[in-house]
This record gives sequence, structure tokens and C-alpha cells, in this order.
Amino acid sequence: MKTEIIEIVERGRGPQLSTSRITVQDLVPYFQEGCSQEDIIRWMPALSADEVAVARRYYHEHQMELDEEDKRIRAYVDEHVQIQRLRFPQEPREERLARMKETLHQRRRERNGEGNPG
Repeated sequence: MKTEIIEIVERGRGPQLSTSRITVQDLVPYFQEGCSQEDIIRWMPALSADEVAVARRYYHEHQMELDEEDKRIRAYVDEHVQIQRLRFPQEPREERLARMKETLHQRRRERNGEGNPG
């Protein structure tokens, strides 16, 4: 049985495992939090222990640049979440639930032939 060599490669999405589509950047938050290999595998069961070890080694060798990229990504996401909240403000849960219930009741009435001019 031939064992596949696990390396970090560049395929246009940033450094990623040669055996997977998972990038090192996908794992950075886990490494920053000090998650164990077992925890990472529990949350990302497609990864093997060897793949996590290779990605962790790469992270430690390039930690400054990967942490900076993580900060940029988080800032970008936070900015866009704020923009979405401004564009689509959240209504209170109770109001949203009442609106959804009314929509459901209206659809049921329409299916039953009620409320349709006819």
C-alpha cells in the first residue's frame, strides 16, 4: 500500500494541503485557539492526523503572515456583516415570528380556497 505524501501546495487559494481542498488559513483559528489535533479532527473529520500535523507545522513556520491574513479576513467579514445589518436591519424575534406565522396562515387559507376572489 502506497502512502500519499502530504505537502503544502499553492493552487490559487493560498497554501493548502496537497491531499485536500482545505487551506492552512481554514485551520488558522483552530491553531490560534490551541485546539488539539483530536478536536480539529472532530470538527473537520475529512482530515487525518498527519494532515493536521503538516498544516500545524506550516502554520508555526509562517505564523506571523498567516495571523496577519486572518486579521484581514476577520476585518473584511466584520465590515460586510455591519453593512448587511445596515441594509437589512433585524426585526425583533417576536415580530419576525408573528410575521412568519401570518404568512403561513395566509398560504394555508389560499390553498384551501379561502381569500381568493373567484
